[in-house]
Amino acid sequence: MRSWHGKLFFFAGFVCVLMLTSWHTSKSDNLPSQLHLVYERLLRAEQRGEVLSHELLKVLGQLQNRSISPLNLTISNSSALLEERVLRRLLPSQPNAHIYLPHLKEHEDSLKPIVHLGKRRTGVSLVLGVPTVHRQKQSYLVNTLQSLLYDLSTAERKDIVIVVFVAETNATFVKAVVQSVQTNLPDAVSSGVVEVISPSPHYYPDLSNLKETFGDPKERVRWRTKQNLDYSFLMLYAQSKGTYYVQLEDDIVAKQGFFESMKTYIEQVLSEEWLFMEFSQLGFIGKLFRTSDLPMIVEFFLMFHKDKPIDWLLDHILWVKVCNPEKDLKHCNNEKAQLKRTYKPSLFQHVGLHSSLTGKIQNLKDKDFGNQVLFKGHYNPPAELSSSLEKYQSHTLERAYNGEDFFWGLTPKRGDYILITFTTPQAVKGYFFRSGNIETNGDRFYNTTVEVLPNNNSVKEKVTRGELACCKPSSDGFVQIGSFKNGVAEGEVDGALGEIAAMRLLVHSDSDVWVLLSEIFIKV
Repeated sequence: MRSWHGKLFFFAGFVCVLMLTSWHTSKSDNLPSQLHLVYERLLRAEQRGEVLSHELLKVLGQLQNRSISPLNLTISNSSALLEERVLRRLLPSQPNAHIYLPHLKEHEDSLKPIVHLGKRRTGVSLVLGVPTVHRQKQSYLVNTLQSLLYDLSTAERKDIVIVVFVAETNATFVKAVVQSVQTNLPDAVSSGVVEVISPSPHYYPDLSNLKETFGDPKERVRWRTKQNLDYSFLMLYAQSKGTYYVQLEDDIVAKQGFFESMKTYIEQVLSEEWLFMEFSQLGFIGKLFRTSDLPMIVEFFLMFHKDKPIDWLLDHILWVKVCNPEKDLKHCNNEKAQLKRTYKPSLFQHVGLHSSLTGKIQNLKDKDFGNQVLFKGHYNPPAELSSSLEKYQSHTLERAYNGEDFFWGLTPKRGDYILITFTTPQAVKGYFFRSGNIETNGDRFYNTTVEVLPNNNSVKEKVTRGELACCKPSSDGFVQIGSFKNGVAEGEVDGALGEIAAMRLLVHSDSDVWVLLSEIFIKV
C-alpha cells in the first residue's frame, strides 16, 4: 500500500511538472526545446524499460522449467511463486493497463493468464503467438500447429515456443481446445514446445456499448476491439519468454524451413534500426517484434483499443515515432518504411475461409507466398514396389519412391502394407519415411511399423529366438525395426541383420483418414 501511495505521489508530481513546464513554455515561447526535453525523457524511459525486460529474461531463464498437468490451474511450488513475484515486480507495463481498462481494478488476477498446458518455457529465440476463438463453421487450429511443427529439427524445437491463446472465457470451449491440442500434439506439449493459455474471466470489459466508427457495424466494431485486447494479452504473456515474438493466427500454414529462414534474416538486419519485420503480406500475420519492444506496443494498443483495427494502430506507432507533421505524406511514408523490414517470399499463408467474425467469408491469399514443397525426393536403390493401398489419381508409389511426387492412398485398414523389394539385396544403413505434407498434414500413417526382410535365413532364426536385441520378429520372416511417430519413421538398421532383401510398412489398425507418403529415403 505504501508503495502504491508512493507511485501516486510520483505521478501527481510528474503531472505538476508537466503543467509548470507547459505554463513556462507559453511564457517563454520556447516550445521546440521543451518538446526536445520531453522526447529525451521518453527515450530514457524506454531505455529503462529495455533494461527491465533484459533483467526479467535473465531471472526467468534461471528458473527451472516445470510441468503443468492438463487443466490443473494451480502451481504450488515455491519457484512458481517466485516467478510470479518477479513478473509483478519487473513488468511495469501491466499496471498501466488499469488506466485504459479500469474494470481490471475490481479483480486482482484480471491480467493473470491461466496456463492449461505447457512447461512455461523461457529463454528461446522465437515465441510464436497463436490466438484462437470459437468459430461457427470450422476450426483450423490443429492443422495450423501441425504445420508450424512439421519439419522443425530437434535443435529448433528446443529454441522455440508456440503459445496458443484461447481468447474465450467459456470454460467448456476452453476445455475442448485444451483436450484437442493435448490429444493431437502430446509430444509437443510434453516437451514444452506448445503451451495453451486463456485469460482471466475478468479480463474483458463490457463490449456491448462501443461507438460505431469508420462505417463498421456494431458487431464488427466489437470484433476488432476484442482482437486488440486478445493480441495485447498474448503479447504481455510472451514478452518474458524469448528474444523475438511473432504474431500469427489460427488459420495459417507455414512454409517449410520457416524457422531457419527467419533466424538467418534477423541476423542480416540485426544491427539496423527497425520496429518490426514482416514475414507475410496479410494483415498482422507474420509480424515479428523484439520482445523488449512489446510493453510499449501493448500500451499503445490498449490506449486506443476501442478506436481502430490493430494493423492501423501499428501503423500509427510508426507515425508517432518518425513522421514530422511539417513534412508531406511522401516523407512520412519513407520514414515509416525505415522502421520495418519485409522478407520475401512470405513464410506464412492464410488458409481459413470462414472468419472468426460471424458470417464473414475471407478468401485471402498472400501472393508472395509461392507454392509449397509437397514432397522431397531422394535417390533410392532399385526395387519393385507393391501395396494393398488404393492410390489416388496419379499419386503412385513408384513416383514417390523415385522422388517425382508423393504417394496418396485411400483410407488404410489393418493389414494394409507398402512393400519395397530390392532388385538385389542391400546393406541398408538407415531409413526415413515422412507421411503427410505441409498442406495435408493429417493424412499420416498411424500405428504402422517399419519392417525388414533379412536376406540370410540364419539371421531370421536368431531374431525368432530373441538373440538380437535390435528388433523383434513379425510375420512372413520380416523383422520389426521401427514405427511411425507423429507421422515420421526414421532410424538406423543394425548391421547384425546383414543384407536386406525387402522393406515393409505394415498398418496395425484401421484409420479414419487417407494416407500420404511425402518422403522415402533408403540409406545404403
